[in-house]
Amino acid sequence: MPWRMETTLCDPGPLDDPTLMASVFDLGEHIRYVSVADGPSVTMRQRAGLASASSSNSDRYEELLVNPALLVLTRQRGEIDCGGLRHLVVRYGNFFQVIVPRGSGHVSVAVEPAADPVGVAEAVVRLVADPDGPT
Repeated sequence: MPWRMETTLCDPGPLDDPTLMASVFDLGEHIRYVSVADGPSVTMRQRAGLASASSSNSDRYEELLVNPALLVLTRQRGEIDCGGLRHLVVRYGNFFQVIVPRGSGHVSVAVEPAADPVGVAEAVVRLVADPDGPT
């Protein structure tokens, strides 16, 4: 496997899906990190050997605090008169962060800066809808 388990917080929740996570990593070498979050349960995996990787503590707080808050704000705005929210893309200095709502949680994917984050986001939306289907 080209990725390794980075950390698991609490007991894996009902949205902890190793097949989904593996499918996201299978999108290509441009996938740095995948997280599945459901409330206080977060499972994170990171590709081995990354340059400029965030610390696992920083990633943990992003998944527990930052991404859920961003999703609440953007989802509420999207539901007013924008047709909802499919995904969110954040550009950090070292990577893009793609966040896709899923049930009561989300799937979060860090993407290399030279890759197409919108293409990754659309592929993850399809995987969330059908984790065993083609991308």
